[in-house]
Amino acid sequence: MQFNEHFDVVVVGAGHAGCEAAMAAARMGLKTALYTLNVDLIAQMSCNPAVGGIAKGHLVREVDALGGIMGEVTDAVGIQFRLLNTSRGPAVWSPRAQCDKQAYRLKMREVLESQSNLKIKQAEVADVIVEEQPSAVSHQPSVQSGSAENWELRTGNCIRGVLLRDGRLVSARAVIITTGTFLNGLIHCGEQQYPAGRSGEPPAVLLGEALKKLGLRGCRLKTGTPPRLDGRTIDWSKFAEQPGDPDPTPFSFRTKQVAHHDTQVPCYIAFTTEETHRIIRENVHRSPMYSGQIKSIGPRYCPSIEDKIVKFPDKLTHQLFLEPEGLNTHEIYVNGMSTSLPIDVQLAILKSIPGLDAAEMMRPGYAIEYDSIDPTELNRTLETKKIAGLFLAGQINGTSGYEEAACQGIMAGINAALKVKNEPPLVLDRTEAYTAILIDDLISKGTNEPYRMFTSRAEFRLHLRIDNADRRLTPHGRRVGLISDAAWAEFQAKQRRMEEMKRLLERTKLTVAMLAPCGADTPVRLPSEARPIPDLSAVLGQPLAQVLKRPEISIEQLVPALLGLAPGFFERNPDRRPLATDHLTSEVRNELKSIETEIKYAGYLDQQQRAIDRLKKAEQRRIPDWFDYRAVSGLSREMQEKLLKIQPQTLGQASRIPGVTPAAVSLVNVYIEIQARRREQATPL
Repeated sequence: MQFNEHFDVVVVGAGHAGCEAAMAAARMGLKTALYTLNVDLIAQMSCNPAVGGIAKGHLVREVDALGGIMGEVTDAVGIQFRLLNTSRGPAVWSPRAQCDKQAYRLKMREVLESQSNLKIKQAEVADVIVEEQPSAVSHQPSVQSGSAENWELRTGNCIRGVLLRDGRLVSARAVIITTGTFLNGLIHCGEQQYPAGRSGEPPAVLLGEALKKLGLRGCRLKTGTPPRLDGRTIDWSKFAEQPGDPDPTPFSFRTKQVAHHDTQVPCYIAFTTEETHRIIRENVHRSPMYSGQIKSIGPRYCPSIEDKIVKFPDKLTHQLFLEPEGLNTHEIYVNGMSTSLPIDVQLAILKSIPGLDAAEMMRPGYAIEYDSIDPTELNRTLETKKIAGLFLAGQINGTSGYEEAACQGIMAGINAALKVKNEPPLVLDRTEAYTAILIDDLISKGTNEPYRMFTSRAEFRLHLRIDNADRRLTPHGRRVGLISDAAWAEFQAKQRRMEEMKRLLERTKLTVAMLAPCGADTPVRLPSEARPIPDLSAVLGQPLAQVLKRPEISIEQLVPALLGLAPGFFERNPDRRPLATDHLTSEVRNELKSIETEIKYAGYLDQQQRAIDRLKKAEQRRIPDWFDYRAVSGLSREMQEKLLKIQPQTLGQASRIPGVTPAAVSLVNVYIEIQARRREQATPL
């Protein structure tokens, strides 16, 4: 076979998963190509012009901690930043940023084009080239083990490259497919339907059909988007303003201050009315979702406006958010009004909302159906089980959202690069990252609806906070080559700084002299939750760490005393302001809050750590590839079918497969030893 070009890694699709995958592979020193249908639409924000949100912000922090780029790009182009859930515990605090949609796309392209080893190509990938040959298949995936024998050689289908629509052949030792909603995409707007990857762009029909021929199980999923309005035709006085945080928290650990920290723009809150609901109820039969035109399943946790009215008939009103799409456009995104109703109905809905009654619609909302692959076809590395060297990431795996796509993209890029280098793969476990929870959920349980991440999916979410994502994952990023020397030195300095402050709090006892600067009259105007300190005379002589464990005490209230005890900790001020208690940079404040969390919740963290240790024992008990479930006496046919379909790699993963009972897992555990002894006895023969 005569190839026109040769690469180590080929990435198909330049959405949020594809960008992270391509950057990871290129930064790890591999010759990488990123193929897209349109280079002008790299990292296009197809739906909401925002990054982060509940649990999604955790994913972006984890991508950044591993060495990804979504966080840094967001910090550069974000036009409004908010830290969500601050009225609750630190485990569920999540950053969110409204982005300049056009600037995000341009900045991401700039970052990609500046990366050595990475070539961006505009072309349609029509097929993948597969041949049967000995190939490396992940056997005991763990980059921490340090053994290159974790890739097992076996004969099977192996990726060789891709075929472009124009007939060119491109060789690759690993291919990552990140096609989003483009595989056989079909848009619905009322009774109208037409093939598209997203509005105005063609679908990937040839590649969609090619993947079906490979024998990968698939399904159809659906998602949608709301109408966009002309902001000049909106009566803004009718809506409540929602400003950004005065001192924004960056997404990237490497960002000291976000670019638009002093020029943030507000969003606005709107509500549907009884008239809105009447219009939708009377026209719901014209929605493709309810007429039978759409047969696939949409995202449960991001329902269309017609879904909300039908499924929650007792609710008299639903909240909408009016969000700017950029600094240089008047286009407004109506968050909460995703719909596939006909255009005339969409216009009527808008006119029923005070303040939008004269609004002009620039783009109508629509729904889109697309092909996805059953994620139980994947290993933990996101490599397909049937075809060695073929990796999948993003919406093709059944997920929903930019952030879910990005975390899969960086993991697929890392593991594709490690496979090409014949190095042990990187596999995170559920106790380390939301990214690992997402992947484990997908490959163990599959999904029949677009998967969205929530903090409630984590068993140990107090350990998986946004403030410690770097401590959890940056060493992994460094080990695989994604963290530069400068970033690593900065990370180590931060860990030393925080450890020294923690020790200072543990050994320094509260004195009478400290009470005055820490009193209620001290102008510590930091987060809104800061409160005047109560009478501390009863705890005089106790270590500051012990004082901090009191629920009514926050670390901000100890800042006046800490300024004198550790001035070096606070001397990082991009505004060149003198040290003061009434202004701390977001960097210093976030480090202090992280220290406070570790101290205040120490008992709960220790309790969770013991549970983590128990879970890891189950994860360390591996199920060999040669294990035969059909030979396990007492294992029902149902259990055999479920285990054979998923092929779990550990007892822990087996226990999380829906329908697999603890008794079945115990049987498998016993028979691992029995079958191993039988294999040993049969070997001499």
